[in-house]
Amino acid sequence: MIQSVRSVASLLLSTFFLLTAMGLSGYLIPVRAVAEGWSTFAISLIATGYAIAFTVSCIITPRLVLKVGHVRVFGALTTIMAMSYLLHTLVVHPTVWVLTRAMAGFSIAGAYMIIESWLNEKVSNENRGALFSVYMMVSMSAVMVGQYIVPFGDPSGPTLFMLCTLICSMAVMPTLLSSAQSPQPLTQVKFDVPALYRRSPAAVIGTLLAGLIASAWGGLGPVYATKLGLSTAEGATMLAIAMVGGAIFQYPLGRISDRMDRRRVMIFAGLIGILACAITVTFGVDNRIIFFAGMLFLGTVLLPIYSLNVAHANDHAEPDEFVEVSSGLMITYGVATMIGPLITGAAMDWFGPHALFVVIAICFAAYSGHAAWRISRREQPPEEMRSDFLPMAAMPDLTPQSAELDPRSDPTYGEASETEDADADAPETQA
Repeated sequence: MIQSVRSVASLLLSTFFLLTAMGLSGYLIPVRAVAEGWSTFAISLIATGYAIAFTVSCIITPRLVLKVGHVRVFGALTTIMAMSYLLHTLVVHPTVWVLTRAMAGFSIAGAYMIIESWLNEKVSNENRGALFSVYMMVSMSAVMVGQYIVPFGDPSGPTLFMLCTLICSMAVMPTLLSSAQSPQPLTQVKFDVPALYRRSPAAVIGTLLAGLIASAWGGLGPVYATKLGLSTAEGATMLAIAMVGGAIFQYPLGRISDRMDRRRVMIFAGLIGILACAITVTFGVDNRIIFFAGMLFLGTVLLPIYSLNVAHANDHAEPDEFVEVSSGLMITYGVATMIGPLITGAAMDWFGPHALFVVIAICFAAYSGHAAWRISRREQPPEEMRSDFLPMAAMPDLTPQSAELDPRSDPTYGEASETEDADADAPETQA
């Protein structure tokens, strides 16, 4: 295991720097926008610009890599990302920030895909699961580190944006100085959403709702914290606690879903989300202990429901279709992230900051209600058809290349363990 991690250390280091800059900017930009007095809807447009460019990059970047290669595209994308952070300090205007945030979204998605393709070349079917877990831990840790940098600076000044640029530039060096061979071309996104919906309606609708929830939280959660008077340290803690809750509770949620109809677990997750939002709206932020406990409670289902949707979709797919199904769900998720901030931003302007959790609660209610309706329309798949649940990143930014890293992308995944179980169950023979 240690040797396997050592072989991809430079790639993991690039990932850490890249996502630290992403975590820092993702928290810094909404806080600065609130300080500038911009409306919540204007801030939601900035988040939407990021989401649109991120999703478009997942389709375009593989074609760019085919033309000029991984190294050149990675260098260009990280340069664009660094430029976007500097442009935020040069021109402080909401319209310009929509464009500069879109630059960051396009570049982070492409750079993310290239690093993941390099990692995929370094793993084997034997160590894929372990390295996938390490990669997820590094990614989540980097985002939280970036968020906690904000309290050490002044969001209204240029210093934190310059620090974003420096960290982003550091992400280039480990990868560009690596002696590793360039990997195979990136995964070309292939998806047929109507066919995917016919195969698994609960997964597609659930993914749309998961995208609405995650984008509302990720794009406007910092706005909620700032408008309610939380310090930048408390706002970072709010985001981190929800992420930790998602990371911790993905596994038990998944194990339960492996033992029963996943749609029943979807219902349960939706109800948990509604309850967590109700607690937050009722008690607000006056009692910090109750508030942060509510954020931990919300985090248990906020982002893990995406993993639940992926597992349910693959219950109705062949083993060799995992990457295609996951790519389709990621694009569906990406489309939803373009819409979520706009709806939530308008609601927060009209009804106040607590509308964030009202919108999220409505989405959770729809998630739970649709899953309940689907149970009445279709039987769960036979036991032999069901795939395993595997935790995925407890954060909203995913690319189709992530599916290649997932152990379930190997069509033979699970066959070895099934063989071992069969051997263990077989009666012993006398010599």
